[in-house]
Amino acid sequence: MQELTKIMIKKYALNKLKYDFMGYDFNNTNQLSFHHLIVPRRECKKRGLGEGRFMWNGAILRQNTSHDYLHVIENYDLERFYAITVEMIDENIKGYLDVKNIRYIDDILRGFEREFCGQHIKRGTPIIKEEYTRRKIR
Repeated sequence: MQELTKIMIKKYALNKLKYDFMGYDFNNTNQLSFHHLIVPRRECKKRGLGEGRFMWNGAILRQNTSHDYLHVIENYDLERFYAITVEMIDENIKGYLDVKNIRYIDDILRGFEREFCGQHIKRGTPIIKEEYTRRKIR
């Protein structure tokens, strides 16, 4: 685990809260990963930001649920992706995870789930995996 991820886990008291920036629970900090918020990872080197791992540019998400799901949303609905990103940037600016932001994220996710429920990618895999719908805060 990267040092900045450990610092952010401590700063945001994630071990105490047991949920990430989007309201997804986790059991072990090894399940968490850094998500680039403002400057995407693919753009960081081009912009002279190296790997782009800066606190101002990151959120901590559970890798196999919220992090993966957010990238699914990015592929299907950029407007919702950006709306969720804005809420996480706001949490980052506040310096704590705010239940109001997380509930708004949940509202956005519910809208996505209503729109894409039952749809599958070409290989028959559902766009929305069942584990994506299990959030701690609603």
